[in-house]
Amino acid sequence: MPNACIVRGEIPADEFALYEALSSLPDVEFEVERIVQSGDEAAMPLMWIRNAPADAVEEAFGRDPSVEELELLSAFDDEQLYRMQWVSEVEMVLQMLTNSEATITDAYGTDGRWYLRVLYPDRDSLSKTVRFAEDNGLTFEVRAIRQLEGEPAGRYGLTEAQFEALETALEAGYYEVPRRTDQSDLADRLEISHQALSERLRRATGALVEDALLVGAVETRRDDS
Repeated sequence: MPNACIVRGEIPADEFALYEALSSLPDVEFEVERIVQSGDEAAMPLMWIRNAPADAVEEAFGRDPSVEELELLSAFDDEQLYRMQWVSEVEMVLQMLTNSEATITDAYGTDGRWYLRVLYPDRDSLSKTVRFAEDNGLTFEVRAIRQLEGEPAGRYGLTEAQFEALETALEAGYYEVPRRTDQSDLADRLEISHQALSERLRRATGALVEDALLVGAVETRRDDS
């Protein structure tokens, strides 16, 4: 049975929607929460905009030809949630959603690049996107591929050693308040040094946070034995 995979990839901003807005707001973070197809030639994202006042964002979007039907849904001190239509520079996105039957779980734009995390039903579907990019003079740089295998570690971007450390720590009460154990005891249980345990827990926590929350973060991580 084919296994789904999660792919981290990059697209240059000048080949993607919101290029004009991204260029005019260089220090602003664009984070897409969801993208769905809207008709045959458009996509509808929900997008968080951070580090810019709402009036500056709306002025920049108003000059961007790839955007229509901008709607402010929520606003906070330094971020806003918008719904909009992407009506140009979305060929790659539509290919992923339709021909490849993929799900774009995250997209993060800043500093001239878009970073995407895409769930593909199998490797063949990913190959369709890669071929589409090559055939149409577009860029989709695949940075990492993670197979969604049955083991819990693989599903969450952890090594087996990292998963074992987290599981042991949780079962021993390390994350309770107050803690029922400490790292010295955990290291003894796992038969590793205190330093090795500390590094393993730190990397495992970072992997979980990145996998669950961040897409524009560090693209590679050294394997933890």
